[in-house]
Amino acid sequence: MSASVCFIYLFLAIIRSSSDAFETDSKICFPKKFMFGVATAAYQIEGAWNVSAKGESIWDRYTHTHPERIFDHNTGDVAADSYHNFPRDVELMKQLGVQFYRFSISWPRILPNGLTNEVNEDGIRYYNDLLEELFRNGIMPIVTMYHWDLPQSLQDMGGWTNPIIIDYFVDYARILFEAFGDKVKVWITVNEPLSFCEDGYGGDDAPGSRSSGFEDYLCGHNVLIAHGRVYRMYQEKYVKQQKGFVGITIDFRWIEPASTSDDDQRAAEVIRQFSFGWFAHPIFSQTGDYPPIMRKRIDIISKRQHFHRSRLPVFTPEEVEIIRGSADFFGLNHYTTSLAVYSDTKITPQPSFYTDMGGILKEKPEWPKSNSTWLKVVPWGFRKALNWIKNSYNNPLVLVTENGMSLEPGLQDTRRVNYIDGYLKALHTAIVKDKCNVIGYTYWSLIDNFEWTRGFSERFGLYEVDYDSPNKTRTARLSAAYYGKIARTKCIPSSWYFVD
Repeated sequence: MSASVCFIYLFLAIIRSSSDAFETDSKICFPKKFMFGVATAAYQIEGAWNVSAKGESIWDRYTHTHPERIFDHNTGDVAADSYHNFPRDVELMKQLGVQFYRFSISWPRILPNGLTNEVNEDGIRYYNDLLEELFRNGIMPIVTMYHWDLPQSLQDMGGWTNPIIIDYFVDYARILFEAFGDKVKVWITVNEPLSFCEDGYGGDDAPGSRSSGFEDYLCGHNVLIAHGRVYRMYQEKYVKQQKGFVGITIDFRWIEPASTSDDDQRAAEVIRQFSFGWFAHPIFSQTGDYPPIMRKRIDIISKRQHFHRSRLPVFTPEEVEIIRGSADFFGLNHYTTSLAVYSDTKITPQPSFYTDMGGILKEKPEWPKSNSTWLKVVPWGFRKALNWIKNSYNNPLVLVTENGMSLEPGLQDTRRVNYIDGYLKALHTAIVKDKCNVIGYTYWSLIDNFEWTRGFSERFGLYEVDYDSPNKTRTARLSAAYYGKIARTKCIPSSWYFVD
């Protein structure tokens, strides 16, 4: 039996049917096997940043030492305090009727100094308690090992730019498999490596290295090898007993050519390969290596900049074999679409990911906005992204691990309802008409959270968090009722229609 079929059966076996599903007059229904869930990430909601022997993460250090780089000068020290309020959060999921919950484990909460010589038993207890609460409520866990909160002690050694991080990540994964593998059957190794490599090591996210075109490539190289080694370790040592699945989550905004010109068409494909193929191609193509256009452009530009070797590292033949095919499913984060415009950028001595990539990204002013500067509402781009993945990588098994919209605080979020409605209709078309192999959808996020350098200024939650209340009160938004109806019935209700 293929891994994809087994994965589908796993979902069906673990998740019990919703008892409050009801008939609907909608004609837009997803397959019965299709699953709906919600997602969060540890640093963004847990709080308790220094509770019970938890170690310091790079986001703890960054928000404390560089408050000027956070939009509202806030931190995730307390956030939504899900560390103490997780039973309430699970109750919200049960009310929604979702079938699964995607959350991340905080590396420094398990290993305070990042290494296995010191295991924090209270961290193990916390996540076991969360898992037990999920099972009591019939909700399947999907667990991300790394969602950007690297132990600061490892960053002091160079973090993801130092090849030793590969061994340390494998050690960390082994601890997770042994501590939680009897309960967790679906694992995601890392979330959005493009974001934490390019925005973190190449830009202004933690650790804020601002070394674009250099440290970001070192980070990406080590992430791919670390992911591959964790996958192989699970296959060799754990899969027979634990019978789980391991994948990776990659973010992909659709890149549409700004015009029909050959230059813009080529620029769009190059940008897709640099921003998405960078991590998808080594794992899901037959080559086990970077996209050829990425390899060619960085090699040539590095030479013009008088480097003795390419700034993009080279995989050994052994590493290629480790990485190629190292995923049971494709985790996809998709939020928005951009337009690609060709740019004949002059090569400067200073390395830059954007110079290497070429092209300029822009958006149409008439596209509806969120309250994130980068997120425009373009549902048709979702379908195009899914079809590009299907055609590029032989229609892999896809789990949509994030999709959502940020707005200002407020409970009557009709714009978010419209966003969910439009994107789910695009997803439905991709599945039913285009035969894209998608088995689940995850809304980001369950509750409002700390949105990295944007602090609490952007709200993605189906439930609003009152950060000024002692218990960080959660209150359902209109979108929670709407999404809950979809999660329970597997259908987009025709009776719910909103206009801005």
